[in-house]
Amino acid sequence: MKHSNNAYKAFLKTAGATFLLLGTLMASPFSASAQALGNPDLTQAGYYRMKVGDFEVTALSDGTVPQNFHQLLTNAKPGEVDSLLKQNYQTDPVELSVNAYLIKNGDKLILVDAGTAGAYGPTLGHLTESLARSGYKPEQIDAVLITHIHIDHTGGLMDGARMAFPNATIYISKTELDFWLSPESKANAPESLKTYYAQAEATVGPYLKAGKVKAFGNGKELFPGITPIATPGHTPGHTSFMLESGRQKLVFWGDIMHAAAVQFVDPSVTIVYDVDPQAAAIQRKKAFIDAAKNGYWVAGDHLSYPGIGHIRANGSSYIWIPANYSTYSSGK
Repeated sequence: MKHSNNAYKAFLKTAGATFLLLGTLMASPFSASAQALGNPDLTQAGYYRMKVGDFEVTALSDGTVPQNFHQLLTNAKPGEVDSLLKQNYQTDPVELSVNAYLIKNGDKLILVDAGTAGAYGPTLGHLTESLARSGYKPEQIDAVLITHIHIDHTGGLMDGARMAFPNATIYISKTELDFWLSPESKANAPESLKTYYAQAEATVGPYLKAGKVKAFGNGKELFPGITPIATPGHTPGHTSFMLESGRQKLVFWGDIMHAAAVQFVDPSVTIVYDVDPQAAAIQRKKAFIDAAKNGYWVAGDHLSYPGIGHIRANGSSYIWIPANYSTYSSGK
């Protein structure tokens, strides 16, 4: 990966400040809270299926984790978070879903993101269980499309020391791959980012060494009907994936948003996990406008499970319309 040295250093200075806070918070609300507040005996629904044209899409639950939005959300107006959570009958911390999605076209199985594995305690790491309930084994997966290299999306690539999806090719945008796994990026990264580089090496690194990673640009089909869309901001190479078949369309958002009760009403509210918060807010607004205007399905990794639905414009804010569960096959 080649960088403009001054621009790259400036970016790392900004990113370093963001990730210094992120490192502190992820060590607490996203891990310790899961173990303190979560109940491993509460099972998740497992999976829901739907058709998108000729494709079968299965929403897979990796579990849920409590998130303290008072600590995590940024650029919010005074009192805004409390007010919007109250309107949605929620209190802090909010139980946040971690979802992944399986696309089936004929005999090809394509997974979008891979969950957390054991990274954040017993309430998460249930992706392979959900996959099994839906009738599939990890070794049957042909490809894994990664929206971005954060461990709640790549942790499940590994099962201990072995690759969890041994027959799969991992697809990651070149920008994302270069940022987190190039020697130059790692060498120039501030100390606050080192943990995240280590996580990238631990989860994606084994596939990279095995020659099982394919870097892609955006705008061209990876598979028939599946096209990556660059949505940088949350991370430099964050990618959404567009699925089209017949006259139907679904866009897998990845981490376009985290706090539905707040960010659908005010898309300018950001979260400390964003590498570039301003760019993330821009991408969120663009995604909302396009989805509301064109009426296609969207799927979010942190929208309440199964995370699939439509959005509708409501002035300057947006309304989330979850999918009709009666159209799904339950995995209970």
